[in-house]
Amino acid sequence: MNKPTMIVRSALFYVLYMLIVFVFGLGSTLSGPFLSYLNRHRLLTTAGMLINRSLSLTCGIKVQIDGLENIPQTPCVILSKHQSTWEVFLLQRLFMPVSTILKRELLQIPFFGWGIRLMHPIAIDRSNPRQAMVQVMQQGKQRLAEGNRVVIYPEGTRIPYGEIGHYGRSGAALAIAAGVPIVPVAHNSGHCWPAHQLLKKPGKIHVVIGKPLATDNANSQMLTEEVKTWIEAQQLRLSEK
Repeated sequence: MNKPTMIVRSALFYVLYMLIVFVFGLGSTLSGPFLSYLNRHRLLTTAGMLINRSLSLTCGIKVQIDGLENIPQTPCVILSKHQSTWEVFLLQRLFMPVSTILKRELLQIPFFGWGIRLMHPIAIDRSNPRQAMVQVMQQGKQRLAEGNRVVIYPEGTRIPYGEIGHYGRSGAALAIAAGVPIVPVAHNSGHCWPAHQLLKKPGKIHVVIGKPLATDNANSQMLTEEVKTWIEAQQLRLSEK
């Protein structure tokens, strides 16, 4: 696909994106007080799936998901590669109900942030790592005890496709403290939705959900390394396809 066509298709996608965010952000804000938490989650994750579907239709992107059978029916901590906004929408739907660790600034975005706030995220101040860790542990254990799953991006921010960031131990530490398994997730969304770029590329986004890892008597450092090894091995395999 030539670049002018990609520009037009990407622009069309963003028109749909903003329309969906406006409609569902406003709608959830008005209806949120009258809906149960689970129904609010269903409403808002529907918006995310519509956004991802719009991306596929406008920009020629196919999706393949392997390992759906590995999603537990009980609370767990999901540790995922983070390359774009695409996987945020997907994981919120697949692991519903879920609380995502995110930077608190996102809650201030009109319509978008209003909707996110209703999903009980764990909003941290990334400029204060010590306090952020306390929040993750305290609020994370609370969300898990309430029956939610928790999504954490161990590299802390979006990492360009093909690169490896530093894997933090907070996700493993939370799972161990709460006594819940870890579910690792690998994907190549950054190939089609590059980090910090507006232009979207046609292709296939391939997601691989790993088998749950037990956390009984585990060490957070060793467990984090195990997750990193699995995820990056999958990333390498996906890049070779």
